[in-house]
Amino acid sequence: MNAPRDPMLPHPADHTHRPMPPAMLEALRQRFGPRCSTALAMREQHGRDESPFDVAPPDAVVFAETPDEVATVLALAHQHRVPVIPYGAGTSLEGHLLAVQGGVSLDVSRMNRILRIQPEDLTATVQAGVTRHQLNAELRQQGLFFPIDPGADASFGGMAATRASGTNAVRYGTMKENVLGLLVATPSGELMPTGSRARKSSAGYDLTRLYVGSEGTLGVICEVTVRLYPLPEAVSAAVCSFDSIDAAVRTTIAIIQMGVPIARCELLDAHAVRAVNRHDRLSLREAPMLLMEFHGSDASVAEQAAVVQEIAREQGGMDFEWATTPEARSRLWAARHHAYLSALQTRPGCRCVTTDTCVPISRLAESIQASVAEVEASGLPYFIVGHVGDGNFHMGYLIDPQIPAERETAERLSAQMVDRAIRLEGTCTGEHGIGLHKQAFLRQEAGDVAIAQMRMIKQALDPHHIMNPGKIFV
Repeated sequence: MNAPRDPMLPHPADHTHRPMPPAMLEALRQRFGPRCSTALAMREQHGRDESPFDVAPPDAVVFAETPDEVATVLALAHQHRVPVIPYGAGTSLEGHLLAVQGGVSLDVSRMNRILRIQPEDLTATVQAGVTRHQLNAELRQQGLFFPIDPGADASFGGMAATRASGTNAVRYGTMKENVLGLLVATPSGELMPTGSRARKSSAGYDLTRLYVGSEGTLGVICEVTVRLYPLPEAVSAAVCSFDSIDAAVRTTIAIIQMGVPIARCELLDAHAVRAVNRHDRLSLREAPMLLMEFHGSDASVAEQAAVVQEIAREQGGMDFEWATTPEARSRLWAARHHAYLSALQTRPGCRCVTTDTCVPISRLAESIQASVAEVEASGLPYFIVGHVGDGNFHMGYLIDPQIPAERETAERLSAQMVDRAIRLEGTCTGEHGIGLHKQAFLRQEAGDVAIAQMRMIKQALDPHHIMNPGKIFV
């Protein structure tokens, strides 16, 4: 393993606060009135995400309602050299939206208009503050849906900025595959469209892909044009328990290697199942469990399910139960999405240090087994959930924030897990992004040459380093 700096905290240089010039604050107040707030409660709300970091809040919060207003904020920030941190739903896990150098938290949640749905082209264009639940509620009456499902009711701007994926990625891909175009506000305050509604293009550099996954460090995403999909004719969900995580993972590997077009394949370990049972009043067997979903015609769903059931049986799967009604399926998936909050409630007052990795499917069992052995030896409470159908899993370490040794143990275990994933030709993050937490691991994974190229892109597009500074790399 390389010897990167301690990934537990950002580098001290990242915390250099840039005092906001009074002229900048006055200009914001004149332009936005009550939509520019310096109230401590508002700043603290926008200075926290789901990460374990404690960082001073931003100097001000501005609520933008149009792309032009976003551009106005950026033009002022560019003029006064003031950091800007885009803020959507606030559900990031790696410290993406923390104001490590002060500045303005630019809240785009009020930019929540669905601008255009074109069923004949299977596309939709939405403002950055639209959430996935909001769009899918609108699409349902037209027989369409948007599949990216990161769990939280995240905003489209945030999902694009972090290259989100989630439970459906094994079949439908990630935001990278499903974003066709963007409207971006540049660091100097210009509005720039990228991409188009066409399904493919070979016109110039692919700026859309540059901004998808840029974590707010190159500009602010104002609008997103995405692919849509027809609602499947038939949907069926199933749960199956196993005596061990290894058996559940072996089942997943066999499903994928046999080419079964499963839509979702989620792993919950016994700790996660126990937590969701308590939180959602379920009675699932408290053992490692796969939660699966099949999409297609009645005949294809039945065929997929039969193949998967046979594979699971060969690996010792038990309690294979079906949920074919929308209500039963919704209850199961709601429990899966509640796993994070459910686990937090098992240790009142705790914080969660969470990490995710993604490895080639053939190395998944090895990666999970070693990670479980390490955390079991440490004695630290934990839980596992994973989109294991594409080799991605999440480990949550539940720590007492008043016990520094527990935080140190969690960070050591996280570092070992990430290092292992990289050695297995995987990645340090399948969907969380880099933010503050994984900067050292990005260097380990990508190498110095790639980091230098990224820095040159950042310098060229954001020469004053006002866009979400201190994130991805330092």
